[in-house]
Amino acid sequence: MIQHLNQFGFYKYGLRKQEGISEELSVNVLQSQQISVNWEMQTVFQALSETWILPGSGMTVLSVSQDGESYESFYLDQPVCIHQDIFFYLAPLRRENTGAQLRAEKLPETVDAQSRLGCDHIQSNMRVSGIYTFFYHEKEKGFFFAGESHPVLELTYVDQGVMHSVTDGQELILEQGDVVLYGPNQWHMQYADMDVAPRYVTLSFEIQDGDLSALLNRKLRPTQAAVTLIQQMIREQDRMDAYSIDMIASQLTQLLLLLLRHQEPAQKLMASNSLNSENEIICRAQQYISSHIREKLSVPLVARMVDVSPSYMTALFHKNLQISPGEYIRRIKIQESKQMIREGNMNFTEIAAVLHYSTVHHFSRQFKDKVGFTPTEYAKSVR
Repeated sequence: MIQHLNQFGFYKYGLRKQEGISEELSVNVLQSQQISVNWEMQTVFQALSETWILPGSGMTVLSVSQDGESYESFYLDQPVCIHQDIFFYLAPLRRENTGAQLRAEKLPETVDAQSRLGCDHIQSNMRVSGIYTFFYHEKEKGFFFAGESHPVLELTYVDQGVMHSVTDGQELILEQGDVVLYGPNQWHMQYADMDVAPRYVTLSFEIQDGDLSALLNRKLRPTQAAVTLIQQMIREQDRMDAYSIDMIASQLTQLLLLLLRHQEPAQKLMASNSLNSENEIICRAQQYISSHIREKLSVPLVARMVDVSPSYMTALFHKNLQISPGEYIRRIKIQESKQMIREGNMNFTEIAAVLHYSTVHHFSRQFKDKVGFTPTEYAKSVR
Protein backbone atom coordinates (compact mmCIF):
# COMPACT_ATOMS: atom_id res chain seq x y z
CA MET A 1 0.00 0.00 0.00
CA ILE A 2 1.32 3.46 -0.88
CA GLN A 3 1.83 5.57 2.22
CA HIS A 4 1.89 9.32 2.80
CA LEU A 5 5.29 10.85 3.47
CA ASN A 6 5.16 11.68 7.17
CA GLN A 7 7.64 11.68 10.03
CA PHE A 8 6.13 8.59 11.62
CA GLY A 9 6.26 6.23 8.65
CA PHE A 10 9.43 7.49 6.96
CA TYR A 11 11.77 8.17 9.92
CA LYS A 12 13.78 4.91 9.62
CA TYR A 13 14.63 5.69 6.00
CA GLY A 14 15.27 9.46 6.13
CA LEU A 15 13.74 12.89 6.68
CA ARG A 16 11.51 15.27 4.81
CA LYS A 17 12.59 18.79 3.89
CA GLN A 18 10.02 20.25 6.32
CA GLU A 19 11.69 18.52 9.27
CA GLY A 20 14.57 20.98 9.48
CA ILE A 21 17.06 19.55 7.00
CA SER A 22 19.52 22.25 5.97
CA GLU A 23 18.63 23.99 2.73
CA GLU A 24 22.36 24.32 2.05
CA LEU A 25 22.62 20.58 1.44
CA SER A 26 20.40 20.86 -1.59
CA VAL A 27 22.55 23.66 -3.01
CA ASN A 28 26.09 22.73 -2.03
CA VAL A 29 26.05 19.03 -2.90
CA LEU A 30 28.89 17.93 -5.08
CA GLN A 31 26.90 15.86 -7.56
CA SER A 32 23.46 15.87 -9.14
CA GLN A 33 21.72 13.39 -11.40
CA GLN A 34 18.47 13.77 -13.32
CA ILE A 35 16.73 10.41 -13.79
CA SER A 36 13.81 9.26 -15.88
CA VAL A 37 11.30 7.15 -13.99
CA ASN A 38 10.12 4.46 -16.37
CA TRP A 39 6.88 2.47 -16.17
CA GLU A 40 8.36 -0.68 -17.71
CA MET A 41 11.77 -0.79 -15.99
CA GLN A 42 12.88 0.30 -12.53
CA THR A 43 16.44 0.83 -11.32
CA VAL A 44 17.33 -0.15 -7.76
CA PHE A 45 19.86 2.13 -6.05
CA GLN A 46 21.78 2.05 -2.77
CA ALA A 47 22.63 5.38 -1.16
CA LEU A 48 26.41 5.82 -0.63
CA SER A 49 25.81 9.00 1.38
CA GLU A 50 22.82 11.01 2.48
CA THR A 51 20.87 11.47 -0.74
CA TRP A 52 18.26 14.03 -1.67
CA ILE A 53 15.43 12.88 -3.91
CA LEU A 54 13.50 15.75 -5.49
CA PRO A 55 10.22 15.05 -7.32
CA GLY A 56 9.98 16.14 -10.92
CA SER A 57 7.16 15.88 -13.44
CA GLY A 58 4.28 13.46 -12.99
CA MET A 59 3.17 11.32 -10.05
CA THR A 60 6.00 9.22 -8.62
CA VAL A 61 6.27 6.61 -5.88
CA LEU A 62 9.43 6.09 -3.83
CA SER A 63 10.01 2.54 -2.55
CA VAL A 64 12.65 2.16 0.19
CA SER A 65 14.25 -0.72 2.07
CA GLN A 66 16.88 -1.22 4.78
CA ASP A 67 17.87 -4.69 3.56
CA GLY A 68 17.10 -4.63 -0.15
CA GLU A 69 14.42 -7.29 0.28
CA SER A 70 11.38 -5.79 2.01
CA TYR A 71 10.21 -2.46 0.61
CA GLU A 72 7.75 0.19 1.75
CA SER A 73 6.27 2.65 -0.75
CA PHE A 74 5.59 6.38 -0.30
CA TYR A 75 4.05 8.97 -2.58
CA LEU A 76 6.85 11.37 -3.51
CA ASP A 77 5.14 14.77 -3.32
CA GLN A 78 8.02 16.65 -1.56
CA PRO A 79 11.84 16.51 -1.35
CA VAL A 80 13.27 13.90 1.01
CA CYS A 81 16.73 13.05 2.21
CA ILE A 82 17.35 9.33 2.69
CA HIS A 83 20.03 7.85 4.94
CA GLN A 84 23.24 6.26 3.74
CA ASP A 85 22.97 2.54 2.79
CA ILE A 86 19.20 2.68 2.16
CA PHE A 87 18.04 0.80 -0.95
CA PHE A 88 15.45 2.56 -3.10
CA TYR A 89 13.78 2.72 -6.49
CA LEU A 90 11.27 5.03 -8.15
CA ALA A 91 8.19 4.04 -10.15
CA PRO A 92 5.37 6.01 -11.80
CA LEU A 93 2.04 5.88 -10.03
CA ARG A 94 0.27 5.49 -13.38
CA ARG A 95 1.20 4.18 -16.83
CA GLU A 96 3.34 7.15 -17.75
CA ASN A 97 7.02 7.99 -17.42
CA THR A 98 7.91 10.61 -14.82
CA GLY A 99 11.10 12.24 -13.56
CA ALA A 100 13.10 12.97 -10.40
CA GLN A 101 16.44 14.41 -9.37
CA LEU A 102 19.10 12.86 -7.10
CA ARG A 103 21.60 15.03 -5.20
CA ALA A 104 24.34 13.70 -2.95
CA GLU A 105 28.01 13.98 -2.06
CA LYS A 106 28.34 10.54 -3.58
CA LEU A 107 25.69 9.60 -6.08
CA PRO A 108 23.91 6.33 -5.23
CA GLU A 109 25.16 3.07 -6.66
CA THR A 110 23.05 1.12 -9.14
CA VAL A 111 22.28 -2.28 -7.66
CA ASP A 112 19.86 -3.79 -10.17
CA ALA A 113 17.40 -2.99 -12.93
CA GLN A 114 14.27 -5.08 -13.26
CA SER A 115 11.17 -5.04 -15.40
CA ARG A 116 8.04 -3.88 -13.60
CA LEU A 117 9.12 -3.92 -9.98
CA GLY A 118 6.30 -1.44 -9.68
CA CYS A 119 5.01 -0.18 -6.37
CA ASP A 120 2.53 -1.39 -3.83
CA HIS A 121 -0.67 0.04 -5.22
CA ILE A 122 -3.68 -0.16 -2.98
CA GLN A 123 -5.23 -3.53 -3.78
CA SER A 124 -8.03 -5.43 -2.15
CA ASN A 125 -7.28 -8.80 -0.55
CA MET A 126 -10.72 -10.13 -1.50
CA ARG A 127 -13.84 -9.05 -3.31
CA VAL A 128 -17.05 -10.65 -4.53
CA SER A 129 -16.68 -11.00 -8.29
CA GLY A 130 -20.06 -12.52 -9.16
CA ILE A 131 -23.50 -13.04 -7.63
CA TYR A 132 -25.56 -15.83 -9.16
CA THR A 133 -28.63 -16.14 -6.94
CA PHE A 134 -30.13 -14.09 -4.12
CA PHE A 135 -33.37 -15.41 -2.60
CA TYR A 136 -35.43 -14.54 0.44
CA HIS A 137 -37.25 -17.74 1.42
CA GLU A 138 -40.47 -17.83 3.42
CA LYS A 139 -41.00 -21.53 4.06
CA GLU A 140 -43.98 -23.46 5.36
CA LYS A 141 -43.81 -25.39 8.61
CA GLY A 142 -41.60 -28.44 8.41
CA PHE A 143 -40.07 -27.57 5.02
CA PHE A 144 -37.49 -30.04 3.75
CA PHE A 145 -34.85 -29.23 1.10
CA ALA A 146 -33.39 -32.48 -0.23
CA GLY A 147 -29.93 -31.08 -0.85
CA GLU A 148 -27.61 -29.96 -3.63
CA SER A 149 -24.03 -29.05 -4.51
CA HIS A 150 -22.77 -26.48 -7.01
CA PRO A 151 -19.41 -25.00 -8.04
CA VAL A 152 -19.93 -21.64 -6.28
CA LEU A 153 -20.01 -20.50 -2.66
CA GLU A 154 -23.35 -20.19 -0.86
CA LEU A 155 -24.27 -18.19 2.23
CA THR A 156 -27.40 -18.76 4.31
CA TYR A 157 -28.68 -16.29 6.91
CA VAL A 158 -31.63 -17.19 9.16
CA ASP A 159 -33.90 -14.17 9.48
CA GLN A 160 -36.63 -15.84 11.53
CA GLY A 161 -37.16 -19.18 13.23
CA VAL A 162 -34.83 -22.15 13.49
CA MET A 163 -33.60 -24.49 10.76
CA HIS A 164 -31.30 -27.47 10.40
CA SER A 165 -28.31 -27.36 8.08
CA VAL A 166 -26.62 -30.63 7.09
CA THR A 167 -23.22 -30.43 5.42
CA ASP A 168 -21.13 -33.46 4.53
CA GLY A 169 -23.25 -35.61 6.81
CA GLN A 170 -23.21 -33.49 9.96
CA GLU A 171 -25.90 -31.17 11.30
CA LEU A 172 -25.86 -27.58 12.53
CA ILE A 173 -28.91 -26.01 14.18
CA LEU A 174 -29.18 -22.44 12.92
CA GLU A 175 -31.15 -19.98 15.02
CA GLN A 176 -32.38 -16.51 14.13
CA GLY A 177 -29.38 -14.34 13.25
CA ASP A 178 -27.03 -17.23 12.45
CA VAL A 179 -25.03 -17.57 9.23
CA VAL A 180 -23.50 -20.62 7.55
CA LEU A 181 -21.23 -20.64 4.51
CA TYR A 182 -20.98 -23.63 2.14
CA GLY A 183 -17.91 -24.17 -0.03
CA PRO A 184 -17.85 -24.84 -3.79
CA ASN A 185 -19.13 -28.30 -4.74
CA GLN A 186 -20.05 -29.04 -1.14
CA TRP A 187 -23.25 -31.01 -0.79
CA HIS A 188 -25.69 -29.54 1.75
CA MET A 189 -29.34 -29.81 2.74
CA GLN A 190 -31.69 -27.79 4.96
CA TYR A 191 -34.94 -28.49 6.78
CA ALA A 192 -37.14 -27.24 9.63
CA ASP A 193 -38.98 -28.96 12.46
CA MET A 194 -42.64 -29.72 11.83
CA ASP A 195 -43.88 -26.77 13.92
CA VAL A 196 -41.41 -24.18 12.56
CA ALA A 197 -41.83 -21.99 9.45
CA PRO A 198 -38.42 -20.32 8.97
CA ARG A 199 -37.48 -17.33 6.86
CA TYR A 200 -33.95 -17.14 5.53
CA VAL A 201 -31.70 -15.64 2.88
CA THR A 202 -29.47 -17.57 0.48
CA LEU A 203 -26.83 -16.11 -1.84
CA SER A 204 -24.59 -17.99 -4.23
CA PHE A 205 -21.49 -16.14 -5.37
CA GLU A 206 -17.82 -16.23 -6.33
CA ILE A 207 -14.91 -14.28 -4.91
CA GLN A 208 -11.71 -12.99 -6.46
CA ASP A 209 -8.65 -13.75 -4.35
CA GLY A 210 -9.17 -14.18 -0.63
CA ASP A 211 -9.51 -17.30 1.52
CA LEU A 212 -12.81 -18.12 3.21
CA SER A 213 -11.83 -21.58 4.44
CA ALA A 214 -11.90 -20.41 8.07
CA LEU A 215 -15.64 -19.65 7.70
CA LEU A 216 -16.81 -22.80 5.91
CA ASN A 217 -19.12 -25.33 7.57
CA ARG A 218 -19.45 -23.42 10.81
CA LYS A 219 -22.30 -21.80 12.66
CA LEU A 220 -21.41 -18.09 12.60
CA ARG A 221 -22.96 -15.38 14.75
CA PRO A 222 -22.55 -12.06 12.88
CA THR A 223 -22.08 -8.73 14.64
CA GLN A 224 -24.81 -6.09 14.47
CA ALA A 225 -22.82 -4.30 11.77
CA ALA A 226 -22.85 -7.49 9.69
CA VAL A 227 -26.60 -7.99 10.23
CA THR A 228 -27.17 -4.40 9.10
CA LEU A 229 -25.30 -5.18 5.87
CA ILE A 230 -27.55 -8.19 5.25
CA GLN A 231 -30.64 -6.03 5.77
CA GLN A 232 -29.26 -3.46 3.34
CA MET A 233 -28.69 -6.20 0.78
CA ILE A 234 -32.30 -7.35 1.13
CA ARG A 235 -33.51 -3.78 0.56
CA GLU A 236 -31.26 -3.46 -2.50
CA GLN A 237 -32.70 -6.65 -3.94
CA ASP A 238 -36.21 -5.24 -3.55
CA ARG A 239 -35.13 -1.95 -5.12
CA MET A 240 -33.13 -3.53 -8.00
CA ASP A 241 -32.08 -0.54 -10.08
CA ALA A 242 -29.01 -0.15 -12.31
CA TYR A 243 -26.69 0.01 -9.29
CA SER A 244 -28.19 -2.66 -7.04
CA ILE A 245 -26.04 -5.62 -8.13
CA ASP A 246 -22.86 -3.61 -7.56
CA MET A 247 -24.18 -2.42 -4.21
CA ILE A 248 -25.02 -5.99 -3.15
CA ALA A 249 -21.60 -7.26 -4.25
CA SER A 250 -19.93 -4.49 -2.26
CA GLN A 251 -22.06 -5.15 0.81
CA LEU A 252 -21.47 -8.90 0.58
CA THR A 253 -17.71 -8.27 0.39
CA GLN A 254 -17.92 -6.16 3.55
CA LEU A 255 -20.03 -8.83 5.26
CA LEU A 256 -17.48 -11.56 4.52
CA LEU A 257 -14.64 -9.36 5.75
CA LEU A 258 -16.50 -8.67 8.99
CA LEU A 259 -17.12 -12.39 9.48
CA LEU A 260 -13.42 -13.07 8.92
CA ARG A 261 -12.36 -10.28 11.25
CA HIS A 262 -14.63 -11.31 14.10
CA GLN A 263 -14.46 -15.07 13.77
CA GLU A 264 -13.88 -17.14 16.87
CA PRO A 265 -11.20 -19.84 16.89
CA ALA A 266 -12.21 -22.34 14.24
CA GLN A 267 -14.24 -25.31 15.39
CA LYS A 268 -14.35 -27.57 12.39
CA LEU A 269 -17.32 -29.85 11.97
CA MET A 270 -15.17 -32.91 11.38
CA ALA A 271 -12.79 -33.61 14.23
CA SER A 272 -11.47 -37.15 13.62
CA ASN A 273 -11.02 -39.84 11.02
CA SER A 274 -13.88 -41.78 12.59
CA LEU A 275 -16.20 -38.79 12.34
CA ASN A 276 -15.07 -38.14 8.77
CA SER A 277 -16.02 -41.70 7.88
CA GLU A 278 -19.45 -41.41 9.51
CA ASN A 279 -20.15 -38.11 7.76
CA GLU A 280 -19.11 -39.57 4.42
CA ILE A 281 -21.54 -42.49 4.83
CA ILE A 282 -24.44 -40.18 5.72
CA CYS A 283 -23.61 -37.81 2.88
CA ARG A 284 -23.52 -40.67 0.32
CA ALA A 285 -26.82 -42.01 1.63
CA GLN A 286 -28.49 -38.60 1.41
CA GLN A 287 -27.23 -38.03 -2.10
CA TYR A 288 -28.40 -41.47 -3.22
CA ILE A 289 -31.87 -40.87 -1.76
CA SER A 290 -32.16 -37.44 -3.39
CA SER A 291 -31.11 -38.66 -6.83
CA HIS A 292 -33.35 -41.77 -6.74
CA ILE A 293 -36.38 -40.37 -4.94
CA ARG A 294 -38.76 -41.37 -7.77
CA GLU A 295 -37.67 -44.98 -7.42
CA LYS A 296 -38.79 -47.54 -4.84
CA LEU A 297 -36.55 -46.89 -1.85
CA SER A 298 -36.04 -48.76 1.40
CA VAL A 299 -33.54 -48.52 4.24
CA PRO A 300 -31.90 -51.88 3.35
CA LEU A 301 -31.52 -50.80 -0.28
CA VAL A 302 -29.88 -47.48 0.58
CA ALA A 303 -27.63 -49.14 3.17
CA ARG A 304 -26.51 -51.66 0.55
CA MET A 305 -25.70 -48.85 -1.89
CA VAL A 306 -23.38 -47.18 0.64
CA ASP A 307 -21.82 -50.48 1.81
CA VAL A 308 -23.06 -50.54 5.41
CA SER A 309 -25.66 -52.53 7.33
CA PRO A 310 -29.19 -51.09 7.76
CA SER A 311 -28.76 -51.04 11.55
CA TYR A 312 -25.46 -49.12 11.34
CA MET A 313 -26.89 -46.58 8.89
CA THR A 314 -29.94 -46.12 11.14
CA ALA A 315 -27.65 -45.52 14.14
CA LEU A 316 -25.64 -42.93 12.19
CA PHE A 317 -28.77 -41.06 11.07
CA HIS A 318 -30.10 -40.96 14.64
CA LYS A 319 -26.72 -39.88 16.03
CA ASN A 320 -25.96 -37.11 13.53
CA LEU A 321 -29.34 -36.01 12.13
CA GLN A 322 -31.75 -36.92 14.92
CA ILE A 323 -33.96 -38.66 12.37
CA SER A 324 -34.29 -42.24 11.11
CA PRO A 325 -33.37 -43.00 7.48
CA GLY A 326 -36.93 -44.23 6.89
CA GLU A 327 -38.35 -40.91 8.10
CA TYR A 328 -35.75 -39.09 6.02
CA ILE A 329 -36.92 -40.92 2.89
CA ARG A 330 -40.58 -40.12 3.68
CA ARG A 331 -39.82 -36.41 4.10
CA ILE A 332 -37.86 -36.27 0.86
CA LYS A 333 -40.77 -37.97 -0.98
CA ILE A 334 -43.23 -35.40 0.41
CA GLN A 335 -40.92 -32.58 -0.65
CA GLU A 336 -40.72 -34.04 -4.16
CA SER A 337 -44.52 -34.41 -4.29
CA LYS A 338 -44.95 -30.73 -3.39
CA GLN A 339 -42.72 -29.79 -6.30
CA MET A 340 -44.72 -32.04 -8.63
CA ILE A 341 -47.99 -30.48 -7.43
CA ARG A 342 -46.62 -26.98 -8.10
CA GLU A 343 -45.61 -28.04 -11.62
CA GLY A 344 -49.18 -29.20 -12.27
CA ASN A 345 -48.30 -31.88 -14.83
CA MET A 346 -49.76 -34.87 -12.93
CA ASN A 347 -52.82 -35.62 -10.85
CA PHE A 348 -52.53 -37.01 -7.32
CA THR A 349 -52.92 -40.63 -8.41
CA GLU A 350 -50.08 -40.28 -10.91
CA ILE A 351 -47.86 -38.55 -8.34
CA ALA A 352 -48.52 -41.33 -5.83
CA ALA A 353 -47.60 -43.95 -8.44
CA VAL A 354 -44.39 -42.18 -9.53
CA LEU A 355 -43.23 -41.89 -5.91
CA HIS A 356 -44.16 -45.56 -5.21
CA TYR A 357 -46.88 -45.03 -2.62
CA SER A 358 -49.08 -48.09 -2.26
CA THR A 359 -52.26 -46.08 -2.94
CA VAL A 360 -53.27 -42.48 -3.49
CA HIS A 361 -55.00 -42.61 -0.09
CA HIS A 362 -51.73 -43.61 1.55
CA PHE A 363 -50.03 -40.68 -0.20
CA SER A 364 -52.76 -38.25 0.94
CA ARG A 365 -52.55 -39.41 4.56
CA GLN A 366 -48.74 -39.03 4.64
CA PHE A 367 -48.94 -35.64 2.93
CA LYS A 368 -51.41 -34.27 5.48
CA ASP A 369 -49.41 -35.74 8.35
CA LYS A 370 -46.19 -34.01 7.20
CA VAL A 371 -47.51 -30.78 5.65
CA GLY A 372 -50.57 -30.12 7.78
CA PHE A 373 -53.19 -30.11 5.03
CA THR A 374 -54.27 -32.33 2.15
CA PRO A 375 -52.74 -32.37 -1.34
CA THR A 376 -55.91 -30.70 -2.65
CA GLU A 377 -55.63 -27.87 -0.12
CA TYR A 378 -51.95 -27.45 -0.89
CA ALA A 379 -52.60 -27.34 -4.65
CA LYS A 380 -55.18 -24.57 -4.16
CA SER A 381 -52.74 -22.56 -2.05
CA VAL A 382 -50.00 -22.53 -4.72
CA ARG A 383 -52.10 -21.86 -7.81
